[in-house]
Amino acid sequence: MKYRILFLAACVIFVGMALAYAADVSGKWVAQVPGRDGQTRETTITLKAEGEKLTGSVSGRQGDNPIADGKIKGDEISFTVTGGGGGGQQFKFIYKGKVAGDEIKFSRTREGGDQPAQEFTAKRVK
Repeated sequence: MKYRILFLAACVIFVGMALAYAADVSGKWVAQVPGRDGQTRETTITLKAEGEKLTGSVSGRQGDNPIADGKIKGDEISFTVTGGGGGGQQFKFIYKGKVAGDEIKFSRTREGGDQPAQEFTAKRVK
C-alpha cells in the first residue's frame, strides 16, 4: 500500500511537470503564408492553450476559421482548419508547429492533397 501511494504521488508530480513545460502559445501570431500563386498572405493565428488542449482561429480570405483537433505537447503544437475554396469546395489543412520563444515554425499540408507542405514562421504579436 505504501509503494502504491508513493507511485501515485510520483505520477502526479511528473504530470504536473509535463503540463508546466508546455509552451505558452496563447495569444495572437502573425505569419506571411505562401499561397498557390507565389504570393504571400498575412495570416493571423489566434491561439488559446488549456493544458494540452488548443483552441483558436486562423484568418482566411472569408474571415476567421476555427481550429479543430488542437493539441499542445511540450513545444510542439498541431491543429486542423477547414476552409472554403472556389466553387463551394471545402479543404482541410493540417498545421504542425514547433514553438521557440516568440516564434512558431509551421508546416501546413492539405488533407488528401499531393502538394508539398508549406513552411512558414509565425511571430507573436506583442
